[in-house]
Amino acid sequence: MLTRRRFLRDSAAAATLSGPFLWGRNLFGSVVADVAAPQISPQAMAIHKRAFIFDGHVHALDREFYRGGSMGDRHTDGQWDLPRAREGGEGAFFLSIFVPEEYYPGRFETKQTLRRIDHALRQLEENRALVELALNASDVERIRAKGKMAAVLDIEGSYDLDGDLGVLRDLHQLGLRSAQLSAHNWNENYSDSCCSTPKFNGLTAHGRDVIREMNRLGMMINVSHSSDETISQTIDVSDGPVIATHHGLRSVNNIPRNMPDWLLKKLAAKGGIIGFQIGSEFSYRKEYEWLTAQRGKTFFDTSSIPDRVKGKTIYEVDALVAPQFPMPGAHVPDSVMMAVDDWVAVVDRAIQLVGEDHVALGTDFDGGPTLARGMRDVRDLPMITDAMLRRGYSEERIDKFWGGNLLRFFHRVSRA
Repeated sequence: MLTRRRFLRDSAAAATLSGPFLWGRNLFGSVVADVAAPQISPQAMAIHKRAFIFDGHVHALDREFYRGGSMGDRHTDGQWDLPRAREGGEGAFFLSIFVPEEYYPGRFETKQTLRRIDHALRQLEENRALVELALNASDVERIRAKGKMAAVLDIEGSYDLDGDLGVLRDLHQLGLRSAQLSAHNWNENYSDSCCSTPKFNGLTAHGRDVIREMNRLGMMINVSHSSDETISQTIDVSDGPVIATHHGLRSVNNIPRNMPDWLLKKLAAKGGIIGFQIGSEFSYRKEYEWLTAQRGKTFFDTSSIPDRVKGKTIYEVDALVAPQFPMPGAHVPDSVMMAVDDWVAVVDRAIQLVGEDHVALGTDFDGGPTLARGMRDVRDLPMITDAMLRRGYSEERIDKFWGGNLLRFFHRVSRA
C-alpha cells in the first residue's frame, strides 16, 4: 500500500522513471545549471527595488508537497522559492493551491484541496519569519510594512467539481480568498473550461449561485482557464469585478486559453484585472508552435488523463504527477525564443485596449512557463522593468502593473 510518507521518500526515484507530462521538468530535460545574471540599467533597478510587486499566480508549494522540503529553501532548479522571490523583489503573491486534472476521475479533488491547504498553512507557519498569510488587502499592507512577504491562498483547478457551497464556505474559513471557476482545463459540473468540449455553454444555474456566494464572502473570482462564455456570463452575474490571474491575449496567440479583445474590454469595463502569464506559449506564437510540434499536442490537452489514472488511489495519483514538479518550462532554440520586449509588447497591447489600470502580473512561476531569453527565474523580474522603460512607460504605469492595480482590486473585493 502506497502511503504519503512512503511516496515522499520515493519521489526522487520516481522522477527519474516517469514519462512525459503536459508540462514538466522532464519533458525536454529542462532542469539547467544557473547562468549569469542579466545586465539591468541603474534606473530600472532603482525603480524595481522600491516598487511593490504583487504576483497574481505562483506555484509556490507544488515541489514541497510532492517532494518534501521547505519553501524557505533555496533551490537550483525550478523558477521560484522564497529566497529567490525576495531577490526578484516580490512583496506579495497568490499562492496557488493546485489540484490538477489527474485527481478528478477518482473524485479526489476536495480531499486534495484540503491536503494542499493544510500543507500550505504549515509551510507558512514554518517560514513565518519571511512570509505571512493575508486574508484581505489590508493584511497585505500590514505584512509588507513588517518587511515580510504576503501570501494569498488561491485555488487553481477544482475544489469540488459540483461546486458545493458548504465546502466553499469551509475553505473560506481556512483562509482561501480566491478560487478559479473552471477545473483547470477540465469542465466543472457547473461551468465550462477554456479547453474541454462545452457542456453548458458557460454557467449553470448553480454556477451562478457559486458566483453570488463568492461575492457574499468577499472572495476573488478567478476566470483564468474558463471558457469565453463562462467568463462573459460571470462578469454579468457578479456584483463586483472579476480577475483573470494568469492569462494572455488571443489576438497575439490564437489559442482558447487566451482572452479575445472583446472579452478583455468587457472584463475591464466592470473594473476587472488581467494578470499576464510570463511564458512564451501564451505570448509568442513562434515558440508556441515549435513546442506544440515537439510534444505532438497542445499544452492544454487533457484527453489522456482518464486512462492514466483509472482505478488508482490518491497516493498512486500523487506518485504519477509528482515527477513534473516543479514545472520550469522547456529548452527552446534561440531561433524561436521570445525576448522580454516581446512579452512587454503583449502587456502594452492590453494597455492600448483597456488602459493601464487593468493589467497586472500573474507569472505562473513553476507552473510551466518557458521564460524569455536571458531570464533565469523570479530573480530576473527587473528585466521587465527595464523593458518597460525602453518602451517609454512612466514610473506610475510601471507601479500599477507591478502591484498597484492588483492591490486596489483586492481592496475592492475584500471590502465587499
